[in-house]
Amino acid sequence: MTEIKTILKDYCEKFNNDLERYFPQSNLEQHKAFRAMYYSLSNGGKRLRPFLLHKTAELFGVEYDKALPVAIALEMVHTYSLIHDDLPAMDNDDLRRGKPTCHKAFDEATAILAGDGLLTYAFEVLNRANIEDKMKVELTIKLSQLAGAYDGMIAGQVLDMFTESHDDFDNKESIIRLTQSLKTGCLLRFPCEAGAIIGNASPMDTDSLIKFAKNIGLAFQITDDILDAIGDEKIVGKTLKKDKAQHKLNFVNIYGVDKAKSMAESLIDDAIKLLAPFGDKAEPLILLSRYILTRNH
Repeated sequence: MTEIKTILKDYCEKFNNDLERYFPQSNLEQHKAFRAMYYSLSNGGKRLRPFLLHKTAELFGVEYDKALPVAIALEMVHTYSLIHDDLPAMDNDDLRRGKPTCHKAFDEATAILAGDGLLTYAFEVLNRANIEDKMKVELTIKLSQLAGAYDGMIAGQVLDMFTESHDDFDNKESIIRLTQSLKTGCLLRFPCEAGAIIGNASPMDTDSLIKFAKNIGLAFQITDDILDAIGDEKIVGKTLKKDKAQHKLNFVNIYGVDKAKSMAESLIDDAIKLLAPFGDKAEPLILLSRYILTRNH
């Protein structure tokens, strides 16, 4: 695991430095939300989604700088979702990545506007990428869908918020799988699909990468549920054991820790098998897949 931690650390340093180019400093009053946007976006984070996008694109020979605006746009959408998820009307969290959440560091109104600003700015950045116009259109539509309210991330958030009294559901597994495939899985699917789009991948390769992304997305959520149950809050960097307190449906309270771990391991094994056609080029994705099982934050 040391190798992937080093790879991720180096990637994060480069990615975080590149973010600064998109956020000129300003103390003007009208740029308060802009400062809040950068506060939350630059506030640590594993950068797994942009890393996935870059390493998927590299399978097809796409260089880092070409994919960068798309990766930054994705991280903006992800961060907007975290800002809004932490708000009092939703999960009501005070801590994110070990630091005060956006509405605590600024105020609730500014946090709402910062989330709105990141979502808007993401599509400006994506469409300024140095890629073909048809790719920009396809990526814009794909990111809009996967982050959206019909069959995307927002739909998953709705299920997560409004299925807390889950004793009424006969099939808890199907509910939790649907919830997490939307809430978490969609924004882990996009980087793999986007990398394939930028790389002009074949339909067969694209299909394999989408299946890979679905597997690691579900495994990622299962390990999140495990960390929520037994993790160290100081290491994880956010409030833990909230799912149990709020009677939320998750894999641990359905199956227990041991079975949840076994499910995640099986999903990662299947994900790695899907990368076989890409040979040695897929090694960073394989290392990342295994890291998902052992991460502590």
